[in-house]
Amino acid sequence: MKQLPTLLITGATGFTGQHACTYFARAGYDVTAVSRNPILHNQIKAVQCNLTDKESVENLVKNTKPQFLLHLAGQNHVGQSWSDPVSTLEANFISTLYLIDAIRKESSACKTVIVGSALQFDPSNISNLIHPYSFSKTLQVLVAQAWAKLYKLHVVIAKPSNIIGPGNSNGICSILAKKIVGMEKNNTEKILEVTNLRAQRDFIDVRDVVSAYEILLKEGMSGEIYEISSGKSHSIEEVINRLKGLSTIKFQTKSLVNVVNEEIFKIIPFKLLSLGWKPTITLQSSLEDILSYYRDNY
Repeated sequence: MKQLPTLLITGATGFTGQHACTYFARAGYDVTAVSRNPILHNQIKAVQCNLTDKESVENLVKNTKPQFLLHLAGQNHVGQSWSDPVSTLEANFISTLYLIDAIRKESSACKTVIVGSALQFDPSNISNLIHPYSFSKTLQVLVAQAWAKLYKLHVVIAKPSNIIGPGNSNGICSILAKKIVGMEKNNTEKILEVTNLRAQRDFIDVRDVVSAYEILLKEGMSGEIYEISSGKSHSIEEVINRLKGLSTIKFQTKSLVNVVNEEIFKIIPFKLLSLGWKPTITLQSSLEDILSYYRDNY
């Protein structure tokens, strides 16, 4: 019987982590889901581990000796990074250091994908630093690249844009959908309040992101940073108008800020496209699935 490739997925109880566990289990990997809290999943093995504890991380890698590692765990809330910057650094930077150093010691042939952030900054210009979260994610990427260089490890950095899709998420599309479903189900005031209708974002479905992670695990070049994006920019106003068309009610929209000339940008994932990946799920389909999820789980 052919042995399945072993894969560790950290942050397995998170929004992307849950999708990743299901995807890779169905794709024929021997998945071990890692989380601080207990996990129940029919298709995968689950392990509790505090990734900010060096000994626990070393034991995790020593016991599993993974061929692949997808590191999704971390603290991804900008506001929380201001109130507790040390725990943010521990969750994003220190945990990554412990993981890849354990890989160095116990499973050096492992192919690793570290998930960075579009909010990381250029460390050569400290004036570009805007919050502790950005600092923590930048340090995470730097240590990943440093260990890849110094110890000849195979470490790839993924840099996704705004990830959306069905599931419990704190992203803007999920926040809007949840509010709309609340208005559909309750006799409340039909007003949707947002900060800025003109704000532009590149939205990419979580299922396309997870398929990109598999390609990077298999074919990504060590030390390289790969953008994961749709290559399209959408305003919050456009998202809300699409949600209005999908909703069973009529509601008004109130914007707290009106910036007329919001910059329109495109993040083209050239490196990832060259590996044969391309997004397959449209913004419209993602929004339909997000609304369906909250209607079923409100």
